[in-house]
Amino acid sequence: MWSRMQLKMNGKQLFYKNYWECVAVSLIMGMFATVPNYNGMRVNIEVYKNELNDFNDIFMSSPEIRRGFTAALAISTMLALFLAIAGALLKIFLGNVLVVGGNSFFIENRTKKAGMKTLLSPFRSGHYGNVVLTMFLMNLYIFLWMLLFIIPGIIKTYEYFMVPYILAENPGMDRREAFAISKRMMDGEKWNTFVLGLSFFGWIVIDLFTCGILGLFFVSPYIHATFAELYAYNKVKAYNEGYIR
Repeated sequence: MWSRMQLKMNGKQLFYKNYWECVAVSLIMGMFATVPNYNGMRVNIEVYKNELNDFNDIFMSSPEIRRGFTAALAISTMLALFLAIAGALLKIFLGNVLVVGGNSFFIENRTKKAGMKTLLSPFRSGHYGNVVLTMFLMNLYIFLWMLLFIIPGIIKTYEYFMVPYILAENPGMDRREAFAISKRMMDGEKWNTFVLGLSFFGWIVIDLFTCGILGLFFVSPYIHATFAELYAYNKVKAYNEGYIR
């Protein structure tokens, strides 16, 4: 059984041995780790009731203003839709693949000093399409489970946790096999993996006070290197139990 202390110590040591490359790869991966959330401004109707009434009077009394406002609203809606679609396509066809490539870098960095070119390994593997499809379906399944129930969605997130690492070493693997192997790897490991991630919470809080500087130069690559260690452990376990060859 692995221990959090051992994984984190190993990850930190390997990260330090190839510091600047790890920082750069982690930065690129971080650009695609989350989807931006654009929230509209909330208006207190009671406070601004008079101003809203004045605007409504002007708006209703002027056809030119109504037409201009309608045109501006249509343009802004189309622009927002375009940006949302472009962002989704960028994540599907580039971001997810770079995440797999980043995992490949951190896995390789365990045994030797990995180079930045490893980040692009999924593009050069000849299995780009399979990586794109498998990662898309993984995110889609997790999203749909989250829509149904939060807790099962979180469980599915950790059930598929190893898929990007499996693809990093086996970009041509059939997606069903990749999902099945990840599920077996994470049997009995979901809670421990959650706690491992939670153990970085203190660093993340401190990072907030540095405006992301600490995260860029230490926390993010440290986390990526540690989870690469977790994958290495689970891979050995999978071999020993005979469900991957």
